[in-house]
Amino acid sequence: MPAHLFTNKVVAGLMYICLYFLLRMDNKSEEFYARLKEELAKSENWPAEYLFKFIVPSDPAKVLQIEETFNNMGAVIETTQSKTGKYTSVSINVRMGGAQQIIDKYIALSTIEGIISL
Repeated sequence: MPAHLFTNKVVAGLMYICLYFLLRMDNKSEEFYARLKEELAKSENWPAEYLFKFIVPSDPAKVLQIEETFNNMGAVIETTQSKTGKYTSVSINVRMGGAQQIIDKYIALSTIEGIISL
C-alpha cells in the first residue's frame, strides 16, 4: 500500500494486533515473537508506517534511551507526561521495513526497566 494511502484504520488495526499479543503473553518468549511476526507479516505490505507506543516511568534517561533506539530513522516521536508526572507516554511513528525489524525494536527496548509496550 502506498504511504499516502496509509490510514488511521490500518494503524489502529496493527496496534490492536500488537496489543492483543502483548497482553496475551506475560513472558515474551520466542513463541510470542514468532506469532507477532506472522500476524504483522499478514496484515501489511512492507515497508510501511508503524506506530510504537510505550509507557515508562518519568525518567529522562529512559525516555532518551527509547528516542535513541529510533535515531536516524526519520521517526516522529511524541512524549506526554501523565497527570501526576510519574509516567511518560512515548509514541513513535516510523517507517519500518518489515515485521522482523519491528520485533527487533521491541526486543531492544524490553531491557528498559519499567517499560510497558502497548
